[in-house]
Amino acid sequence: MLAVAFLARGVRAFAPRAKPTRLVGRALAAGGDMPADDEGWRTELSPNQFAVLRNKATEPAGFSETTEGALEHELKKDFGTKYPQLGAYECAGCGAELYYARAKFDSGCGWPAFYDGVPGAIEEVPDVDGYRVEIVCAKCKGHLGHVFKGEGFPSPTDARHCVNGISLRYQPMSYQPDDVEALPARFVPRADPSGLS
Repeated sequence: MLAVAFLARGVRAFAPRAKPTRLVGRALAAGGDMPADDEGWRTELSPNQFAVLRNKATEPAGFSETTEGALEHELKKDFGTKYPQLGAYECAGCGAELYYARAKFDSGCGWPAFYDGVPGAIEEVPDVDGYRVEIVCAKCKGHLGHVFKGEGFPSPTDARHCVNGISLRYQPMSYQPDDVEALPARFVPRADPSGLS
């Protein structure tokens, strides 16, 4: 069986390659409480989702687009584009709405990018090294990736939320306010200062 490498705290961890995303776990889908510990999360998430959302791993660049079953691969297959203009993206861990579809743009970094999150849905946590700012789901504290500001993207925020696709699920029927601005299809970004999302 093939394996996918996820970088977790400087250590390579290997998880079996399977459909990397799955619907909210049994307890959460039934309206249950979020897990209180790692063992509970392991029953709700796939091994790859657990590595990213709970252990702050990073999926490989391009994983979401090139892996069957992953977010962007399935968007292209089902909708013909990685950038649908309707709906929203939810946390793959707890189901909280995180990003509106029109806030997604092609930054060229190898991970899904958004210029802003749903108000109050994303928390920013400065990394201890002082160089990056982690973004987490405000509801379940699941790791999403990092936010980079001031890179020169012509968006309303000049920010790039560089998100692990495995942390997200797309919901085409979710409400999106009319004032969320869609961006041009492709930008020419500056270099990603970290190389990681």
